Amino acid sequence: MGLWLRHHRRHIALLQWSVVLFYSTLVILPAFLPLPPSDAHLWDNLRLFAQFVFWGLWWPGVMLTTISLGRVWCGLFCPEGFLSELASRHGRGKTAPGWLKWPYWPFLAFVTTTVYGQLISVYQYAEAALLILGGSSLVAVLVGLAYGHDKRVWCRYLCPASGVFAVLAKIAPLHYRVDRTAWDKTEASAEQPFNCPPLVDVRRMSSASDCHACARCAGQRDAVRLAGRSPFAEILRLDIPARATDAFTLIFGVLGIATAAFQWTVSPWFLRLKMTLATWLVEHEHYALLDADAPWWVLTHYPEVNDAFNWLDGLLVLAYLLGGGVLLGLLLIVGPLLAARLLGRPALNWRRFALTLTPMGAVSVVLGLTMTTATQLRSEHLLLPWLPHLRLALLGAGGGLSLWLTFALIRQTANTPLLRRVGAWLAMTWSVALMTGSWGLAFFVW
Repeated sequence: MGLWLRHHRRHIALLQWSVVLFYSTLVILPAFLPLPPSDAHLWDNLRLFAQFVFWGLWWPGVMLTTISLGRVWCGLFCPEGFLSELASRHGRGKTAPGWLKWPYWPFLAFVTTTVYGQLISVYQYAEAALLILGGSSLVAVLVGLAYGHDKRVWCRYLCPASGVFAVLAKIAPLHYRVDRTAWDKTEASAEQPFNCPPLVDVRRMSSASDCHACARCAGQRDAVRLAGRSPFAEILRLDIPARATDAFTLIFGVLGIATAAFQWTVSPWFLRLKMTLATWLVEHEHYALLDADAPWWVLTHYPEVNDAFNWLDGLLVLAYLLGGGVLLGLLLIVGPLLAARLLGRPALNWRRFALTLTPMGAVSVVLGLTMTTATQLRSEHLLLPWLPHLRLALLGAGGGLSLWLTFALIRQTANTPLLRRVGAWLAMTWSVALMTGSWGLAFFVW
């Protein structure tokens, strides 16, 4: 399959152009249509159809694909990456400057777009989707025009989703395996030229995190092939570095701020805080924060359908997502820090233990995105009586696999006192239980 993909680049290009056309149509056109009437349905209103395709099907599907197949979305389908690469062929071709290579840009971009998307209700309104998705695509093209030649500088250093994809790809059971010995034995003169758009050092590639699975290097020097693996192999291999950027993205991004973004609309704590503060403001005749006069691109403002955030709403959403997300991340990171401290092995650092929460992170992302799917289907009177059971099963699977990964790591420290090993496992149990409890509250209590 890898060789077939490498030898059929023209077919892949046609597929990518098709995705660009479909993506552009659903991003641009709905934003210029009127808001749907109360009796509109997914199948007879383009705004609702686009909303369902993007947030109900597309993004959950992208995450599931990354978990199962690696970053094939990036390499074979993503319109932003494709357009950025095309632009780079005709741009200035400058070398990416040092500041642009700061490894935490994707994490910062992910947090920014996640929080801003909630403030302007990106899941509900086409104007917000155009601003965020279309704006991201525009910046990707501009970066392509400025930096790199036939490369995806945007994808490697700036894409808001890149950090999340890098984490989820670690547990994909398919990856491009590099046989370093076979590579070094092959004469350089026999090498077929190839282009790696995401700027990966293929010869030394041991992780699926940065690989876009585009297959352009498949068969290179008879050393690169698409292969199966255990989904836990990368995290358990101590010779593959556990990067701090991946650990921070997982703990504070995927499990922290993203979880807060998924859950704030159903949180009674948020509603109680809002009502308490609003009552206090009215009693003390401070009305400025209760005004709903912000434009839609600052805060959600669609009064024609009785949906408009006042300034208090905006401040509380911002505080809940950033404050609550960071607090959740700090509580989660206690487990990896304590586990690493108890075992005292340099190879089993807190970053390595943090990555054992990847299955929990994958489940969390899927559960959060499919909340929108379920809401949209319920609005069409499609009941899903099996959904609570599926959610419970996914939570059990994510937590169980994370704890198994922890056990597999600790098992490599047979010479460590038993009490310390048990303590390390219990420390990670705290992190898993915290996430499981958070989603349990959202689905079965709130």
